Amino acid sequence: MSATAQTIDRISPETNLFESILELIRRTSTILPDDVVRAVTGARKNEVEGSNADVALNVIGCNIGLARDSSLPLCQDTGTILFYVHTPAGYDQLAFEEIATEAVRTATKKGYLRQNSVDSITGKNTGDNTGPGSPVFHFHQWREPHVEVKLMLKGGGCENMNAQYSLPHPDLGGRDLKGVENAILDCVLQAQGQGCGPGILGVCIGGDRGTGYGFAKEQLLRMLDDTNHDPVLAELEARVVEKANQSGIGPMGFGGKTTLLACKIGKLNRLPASFFVSIAYMCWAYRRRGAELNLSGEVSNWLY
Repeated sequence: MSATAQTIDRISPETNLFESILELIRRTSTILPDDVVRAVTGARKNEVEGSNADVALNVIGCNIGLARDSSLPLCQDTGTILFYVHTPAGYDQLAFEEIATEAVRTATKKGYLRQNSVDSITGKNTGDNTGPGSPVFHFHQWREPHVEVKLMLKGGGCENMNAQYSLPHPDLGGRDLKGVENAILDCVLQAQGQGCGPGILGVCIGGDRGTGYGFAKEQLLRMLDDTNHDPVLAELEARVVEKANQSGIGPMGFGGKTTLLACKIGKLNRLPASFFVSIAYMCWAYRRRGAELNLSGEVSNWLY
């Protein structure tokens, strides 16, 4: 028996870390965060009563309530399972990954997650959401005395609407904020309500193609109602949302004033030869939650 298999065999459903991660998965899949619920509820006030946009947002609101009250997934696609974990130096990250992966298997069996992971060549479903690249772990060390874990579930429909642009672009402009703004708005235009809008955008200016997409997704860990610490990016975020909501695309592409709920932008240094704008499009089912854990694996504070 391999060392990994022996480790998994020692995992007990009663262990603190296992139970904490399992509950984190349940909450993330079934209970939309308060800031997202407020944004969806507030958006209805901007739509004409009885319009297609109003009806769409009402259906979304009903979905949110039913999922929460019944502990059922918010969507038939429970998405890519993305763990973002900060640990103290010396913490056993391998053990965390093994226990969290076992929690994913159990969450799938319990119905908190759909059976969503398939072999990319054969199409065969693994049945438990595990396999190469599933779940995904991003580990970082820090000097805090506790563990922080954030979980994002990103559906395939909105993932299909991600986009990456290389500036200068003949139709969008040069390597400046105007070119960046045009690229982001073009992404919204191309989506046309696909990806289950109203959407939320995570954006990275700079980096390379790989780090840009990764950092764009990390922007989706921010609160919807926060303010970017960089005033230039804060203005750009507000301008993108304002213009997108004037496009008339609306919820699910049905028309209306709510095309985006938010836009969150970060930046990375780049090489002089490259200027990428990477955009991670998130659906209204903006599933991300987190927890602070003590070193025994118990939850000391829930995030979001």
